[in-house]
Amino acid sequence: MATNAATHQRIGSKALIAVWLLLVLIGAQGLWLRFVSGHQPAAYGSYVTWGLWVATYIYFAGISAGAYLLTSLVYVGKLRRFERFAPLGLFVAAITMMLALIAILVDLGHMGRFYYIFFRPNFSSMMAWMVWLYAAYTVLVLAQLRLALRPRLVEHSRDAGVRGRVARFLLAGRTDAAPEQLDADKRKLRLLAALGIPLVVTFSGGVGALFATVVAQPYWHTALYPIFFLTGAVVSGGALLLAAIAFLWPERDEALQSAIGSLASLVLAVLLFDLMLEWAEFSVAMWYGIGHQNAMMSRVLWGPYWYVFWVFHILIGSLIPIGILARHRRSSFALGIGGLLVAGAFMAVRLNIVIPALVEPQLKGLEEAYYDKRLVFEYLPTWFEWQVVFFVLAAGIALFYVGCRLLPVLNSSQFGESNEPRQH
Repeated sequence: MATNAATHQRIGSKALIAVWLLLVLIGAQGLWLRFVSGHQPAAYGSYVTWGLWVATYIYFAGISAGAYLLTSLVYVGKLRRFERFAPLGLFVAAITMMLALIAILVDLGHMGRFYYIFFRPNFSSMMAWMVWLYAAYTVLVLAQLRLALRPRLVEHSRDAGVRGRVARFLLAGRTDAAPEQLDADKRKLRLLAALGIPLVVTFSGGVGALFATVVAQPYWHTALYPIFFLTGAVVSGGALLLAAIAFLWPERDEALQSAIGSLASLVLAVLLFDLMLEWAEFSVAMWYGIGHQNAMMSRVLWGPYWYVFWVFHILIGSLIPIGILARHRRSSFALGIGGLLVAGAFMAVRLNIVIPALVEPQLKGLEEAYYDKRLVFEYLPTWFEWQVVFFVLAAGIALFYVGCRLLPVLNSSQFGESNEPRQH
């Protein structure tokens, strides 16, 4: 039986590698086309100026914020039973933020000018503040990750191979593991986490505010959007972290199952709260069936792409995971599947935020005033746009795999274990 299990594992690993190579091949073609053809092969134009790549950006940024927020609460709240999973949460937050920045980079008209916002910012612009918050957040996440991994990096620094060299580089030669040093690192980690929580709440809600401050778009111009983005971040980030722990954690014990069950309960509760907010937003705006906002929400629910909302968001991303998370409390595999469904299908939520506001003319008759292939109020992502997204996804998988191979993010030893007894 053990032989059959090992054989199935090898077959599964080869299948995953084949899928990743396919993503790389398809994505590389799309990225090359982006460099040589710019935005010409994309489906958006002068009216619909944002598309799939912007939705991908806020999707990964939300996952990063949610994973970081939950992880930092572990350190601030001194939740020892979850502390061994915290480095993995910080690592997920760092990787997904990198993917968000790649996605928004390819959306820029002149990618080589991205640094202008650092040297010539307009501080009355919400977008400028978002970029500065992203920069501070990225530095903070990496600093916390290094501190969280330090006890495990000290162990790895004794290796003679690549992992040992990486560990010694990250430790900058400080390979001591004295109890005083570990206690000092732990205090620094908790301090950074305490500073990071309001920062991530600010930037996650700030992305919602970035949309909400566009007064000309009634679909976005609502005070609930910052809350939507914050709760959505916790839902998607917590769900992906749940799946990562359930599928990748090397040790299987009762403490692991208990932690997975608690995280699943949290994801379920926030998901239900997020759906309640969505119901309030849609039902109030559509109650009398009139107004510009009603037309856009009707397009989301009953328009040509109704299945994005009803099939991907409600069915696959909400109803099925709710059933799994509520009923299969003792199965880490089932809970991991539920988390993966929530995290993956949440992309539909981000698409339904970005696109509907842009495909409805603000001035009736404008769609018939001029005729050109770039002057249309319809949008469906082209294969080229999906190719670039596949490249972003392949890059994320590669970064995660290499990081797990070189860094002890899946190590079960807890912070400061050398001078403190393990608490269950």
